[in-house]
Amino acid sequence: LTFPLLSVTLLVSFGSSMLYGYNLAVVNSPAAHIKAFYNTTWARRYGHGLAPGPLTLFYSLTVSIFALGGLVGSLLVGLLVERYGRNGTLSRSALLILLAGGFMGFSRELGSPEMVIIGRSITGLHSGRCCLGCRANLRGFLGLVPSVFICLGVFFAQVLGLPELLGEGRFWPLFLSVVVVPASLQLLLLHCFPESPRYLLIERNDVCGATKALRQFLGTPDVQDVIEEMKEEQRSLSSMEMVSVWQLLRDRSVRWQTLSVVVVNAGMQLSGIDAIWFYTTIIFENTGIPVSQIPYTTVGTGAIEVVMGLIGCFTIEKLGRRPLIITGFCTMGICSAGITVSLLLQTALPWMRYVVVACVVGIIAGFCMGPAGIPFLMTAELFTQSHRPAAYIVGESLNWLCNFTVGFIFPFLQMSAGAFCYLVFCGICLLVALYIYLVIPETKNKTFMEISHIFA
Repeated sequence: LTFPLLSVTLLVSFGSSMLYGYNLAVVNSPAAHIKAFYNTTWARRYGHGLAPGPLTLFYSLTVSIFALGGLVGSLLVGLLVERYGRNGTLSRSALLILLAGGFMGFSRELGSPEMVIIGRSITGLHSGRCCLGCRANLRGFLGLVPSVFICLGVFFAQVLGLPELLGEGRFWPLFLSVVVVPASLQLLLLHCFPESPRYLLIERNDVCGATKALRQFLGTPDVQDVIEEMKEEQRSLSSMEMVSVWQLLRDRSVRWQTLSVVVVNAGMQLSGIDAIWFYTTIIFENTGIPVSQIPYTTVGTGAIEVVMGLIGCFTIEKLGRRPLIITGFCTMGICSAGITVSLLLQTALPWMRYVVVACVVGIIAGFCMGPAGIPFLMTAELFTQSHRPAAYIVGESLNWLCNFTVGFIFPFLQMSAGAFCYLVFCGICLLVALYIYLVIPETKNKTFMEISHIFA
């Protein structure tokens, strides 16, 4: 791991993964102000305000439309990287954020709730398009660096949402459009780094450019071994027929690997973490925590999230994938059940509201421990190169669809099921943990052939 390689990883994560985390949490604290804006605008247009049901529907759409944009972006990223390279794709994606920031920042002045929804969908499109590959021997550590930046993005959104900063009602359009700052910095600094060596050699057949880029990233003039390795990969890919999504789903030789990708990626989002990120303020309000204390309680949960993300990042190569992800899902399941029990008992025992806070912290900590990033690593490690792109499409599509589902239906689930809605997340987490324990092997330092033999 060299300084230039770490620097470009941090830069890309800063302008991509951190924005993803920020946009997950940014709609949380200004929820009441956004709903008030929607209601006032509707009354101005049609002479009457919105009923609670339609207002909840509009706000849920504002929250969850981000994931639909992400789904579209994730399906386009392969074509864009192939045409423009990684740097070119990231630069063009950063321009999308500037456009989205403009829509959301001027929405109140122009009296247009539609601009907020459009801006949210564009930020999702950006998040879906941004990705970064890294060398195989570093994939465990570097593969979780973006997850840490997601946690940082959530934390920054919670801090900026404090009443002393941008949490006041008049600042919410600025709060949503702050995303233009890291995107602008990334746009300016990306030009300091060369294009991906792998893209230059394999896609563009530019040996000279790839050699120069490798020397800068690896900090050594002797990169011939790496060049030969990539040339061998290029020859292998040229003679390899890439598998489509339909072919992957029908291939019985990798059916357990495919099912595992489906389970861990869907379980990652259906675990309830999106409900926590999107609706933390509403969850804490329902527990009876004083409104004035909620922003600071939320910031505390975000700080713990960052710490747990760092712990997962630095322990994955030592502990392996399975222990971290199984422990994470089990922790989330137990804490989800704890929220239900605490909400049922809080009338008789007022101090149970603080148990709810502890359970929310436990869910976040469990998620950052493993489920936050390991599903993406497993998707890469369970398949050969011919199957990997199709596996990523399956995993990413499920990821975004489940993100949308939770973000859209959680308020209605909460209204209909009350405290028992968290038992749904509890059951999903424990079932996913059981599946991983029974089916998925440890992939750390194992070749595909070894993993395939275990599945067989």
